[in-house]
Amino acid sequence: MTLRHKAFSAVFKAIALTRADRWGRGLAQGAGVILTLHHVRPASTAGFQPNRLLEITPAFLDLTLTLIRAEGYDLVSLDEAVARLTSNRQSRFFVALTFDDGYRDNLDHAWPVLAKHEAPWTLFVTPGFADRSARLWWLELEEAIRALPRVAVELPDGGFAARTETDTEKLQAFTALYWRLRKQPESILLAVISALTQQAGIDPAALVERECLPWETLRAVSGAPGVTIGAHTLSHPMLAKHETGIALSEIVESKARLEAELGIPIHHFAYPVGDPTSAGPREFKMTAKAGFASAVTTRPGHLFDAHARHLHALPRVSLNGHHQSEEAVRALLSGLPFLLWNRGRRVNVG
Repeated sequence: MTLRHKAFSAVFKAIALTRADRWGRGLAQGAGVILTLHHVRPASTAGFQPNRLLEITPAFLDLTLTLIRAEGYDLVSLDEAVARLTSNRQSRFFVALTFDDGYRDNLDHAWPVLAKHEAPWTLFVTPGFADRSARLWWLELEEAIRALPRVAVELPDGGFAARTETDTEKLQAFTALYWRLRKQPESILLAVISALTQQAGIDPAALVERECLPWETLRAVSGAPGVTIGAHTLSHPMLAKHETGIALSEIVESKARLEAELGIPIHHFAYPVGDPTSAGPREFKMTAKAGFASAVTTRPGHLFDAHARHLHALPRVSLNGHHQSEEAVRALLSGLPFLLWNRGRRVNVG
């Protein structure tokens, strides 16, 4: 766990010890919150898990939904969340559940828990993952470092080399190289990781096949009660790193492709990666122009009345695999960590 995650753990514990999640709700809690999830599956005992923050266990999902219900909060669809934001009527605090990328474990392990709690949910799908043509590059990087005893690559800002024999060395190398690559143009990121996967004998398409849902399953899921399908670009690029024509095509064509393949209207969009370096005002205008009713980021925060004027830049709160505890859920639902994170701002769309 990084220093950043240790700091969050300390904040969650402090909120729990002071019961600030109870008395502080009026200070920071919005009208509702959209939760971000990726993988839901049984915990792994592997020592090297650099992408562990992207997965939670079915038991933790069950705990989260049980707590939401016990607090008297409403579990709502993304359609209902937008409707509540744009209406003037008062309602109870609401929670909307969103799952990014279209992973197989969302059906195998998450859906039974969601059905138990009668919780609607949105699955944001990248057609390139269903086609097996897009790349899970962060997983490729993990698998390559897992397989290699040493990593050495050349980057525009200098070389990178690290021994990767132990789990500790592998995690240190992954963290350092991941953030170095994130600063590069996406073409360089993909090329460097391709070289590493070739060196390690990793098949990128096989990873997508292993992890992601195929079209035939998505067609069956898209008609199920309580399930909303949203768009997540064609190939999962960090949109802000690309020229306008490419970014707009990824947004518009993802909607068209999903509607053609699934035979349903697609109203909602999620920006890949979704932080300010991946989606900003240009992309917010694009999703509005493309006809989406809403678009969600990964900028952390609750939903407030003012977000009704920024429906294509909605914040979300991640259920993080490093913080699978009741105290973490209570803190996140209170809104207090985001009052600190956003320095008192309720809306962050810059």
